[in-house]
Amino acid sequence: MENLKVLLVQTDLIWEQPESNRQHLEALIADKAAEADLVVLPEMFTSGFTMNPQLVAETMKGDTITWMQKLAKQYQTAITGSLVILENGAYFNRLIFVHPNGDIDQYDKRHTFTLAKEHLHYNAGKEKIIINYQGWKICPMICYDLRFPVWSRNADYYDVLLYVANWPEPRVNAWDALLKARAIENMSYCIGVNRVGKDGNNHNYVGHSGVYDVLGHKIDTLKLEAENAALVTLEKEHVQSTREKLRFLDDRDKFTIDN
Repeated sequence: MENLKVLLVQTDLIWEQPESNRQHLEALIADKAAEADLVVLPEMFTSGFTMNPQLVAETMKGDTITWMQKLAKQYQTAITGSLVILENGAYFNRLIFVHPNGDIDQYDKRHTFTLAKEHLHYNAGKEKIIINYQGWKICPMICYDLRFPVWSRNADYYDVLLYVANWPEPRVNAWDALLKARAIENMSYCIGVNRVGKDGNNHNYVGHSGVYDVLGHKIDTLKLEAENAALVTLEKEHVQSTREKLRFLDDRDKFTIDN
């Protein structure tokens, strides 16, 4: 049964400087990316959580997508994170998942963060997606989506719930609690990758990235509040055997979400 090796990249971000961030991230993952099946970068990893999308936006054929495809091919790993995308005259906080062969899956953040007025600058996504990768079903989400359990509800029997974030220090207790809760209630691995450092608005971020197993146990070795990258192995047998034994997902309520 296949395991999945995931590289969590908890990094500081250089405010609104995509090229500098790409260079920094490339150096940060260089020693470990070849060992990984999946490299996870934070939310808006080219810019920080900016409300100036016009300064950093790229297209789906832009420099950062090309860079991600280059790294995916070079290391024969998938790579994912979100960045600002301009499409049809609108801006999106879009998670990009690049497969080793260069193919792309994408997810637009459903819950724009109204407290920071993200909804005034970015269009919200409407589609939840499941990414099929190396025999694993991965459900990608972005930051504020974490507060809305109905949206991440495991109706698809996914194996991994994945959040990339710029989640600030004052509310990091909620980040820790909700990642654990999402793992337990969905009977899946839950990965959260957050940034560290201060952004251009002087908000402080303390990381707390992590991986929780199906029972809510934290299993990663990432340094909690420092810039670092760490590998963690996900075991498919753990997901399947625990679900077969406990079968909690069989008792889910049935409902639909009104977009």
